[in-house]
Amino acid sequence: MTLTDENDRRAEAAEAAAAVRHHYDVGNEFFALWLDRSLTYSCAIRAAADDTLEAAQERKLRFHLDAIDAGRARSVLDIGCGWGSILERLSGERGVARSVGLTLSEEQAAHVRSRGHPGVDVRTEDWLHYSPEDRFDGIISIGAFEHFARPEDSPAEKVRRYREFFTRTRSWLNDGGALSLQTIAYANMSGAEASRFMQQEIFPNAELPTLTEIVTAAEGVFEIQSVHNGRLDYAWTCEQWARRLRARRAEAGRLVGPEVVARYERYLNLSSVGFRMGKICLLRIVLRPFRDRCFAAGEVPRG
Repeated sequence: MTLTDENDRRAEAAEAAAAVRHHYDVGNEFFALWLDRSLTYSCAIRAAADDTLEAAQERKLRFHLDAIDAGRARSVLDIGCGWGSILERLSGERGVARSVGLTLSEEQAAHVRSRGHPGVDVRTEDWLHYSPEDRFDGIISIGAFEHFARPEDSPAEKVRRYREFFTRTRSWLNDGGALSLQTIAYANMSGAEASRFMQQEIFPNAELPTLTEIVTAAEGVFEIQSVHNGRLDYAWTCEQWARRLRARRAEAGRLVGPEVVARYERYLNLSSVGFRMGKICLLRIVLRPFRDRCFAAGEVPRG
């Protein structure tokens, strides 16, 4: 890699960090008003009509922990760890000795550190610049994949970026390990049809993948063991968040101002509609590494 390439990568990483902080560093107290107690800010798994948000989020966390067999793991990496709900369960109920969380949000990292979970190391670091000292038995990434590509990227460039992620995470995994990935993806729409409001005011500099791009990028590096589409789960989750935020609108306004509250309410409502209409979907993908070979970053197999 040339010095110019490295400088470009660092500039892109800085843009990605700024975009993430634009959304997630609004304030921990604000998010605590309308998320569940675990501060899990991603799609839940609803199992019954009378499910609570808390129960549905716990079910989602269990899905990812079980997918990597966390009960038998000695070390786990959480890429995009948020406020640490996965890390807390790894340290506590699953008894994992070493858990590393990566986030680009200073507010999230400070919250995780304040909890003092044994064996947990949280880093404000981009996965592109992360170099683990030892391999992991499992890797979980929930809600980070959406920030890996940019709106101006071509489909080929998106695949190249995703392939680098898969190649790196494969090299960080023990052969018997697994990667549990959760991401929003385009379904019956393209990036050109995406809401300008969402792209500019909510998640700037972010671009959703398609399932085809993910599968192409993972080919030859990971075997895809299962794919679940939880778009209706995410529509319900967004509706729950919107209802909770409306109920505490006055408190939220005192914390961050009425304009920010209105922006988040609009974003949650639009997201719910998008999921219900099938414009976007929610993918939960479990992958296991191929043991015989691993392609170099950016290389797409042919034939």
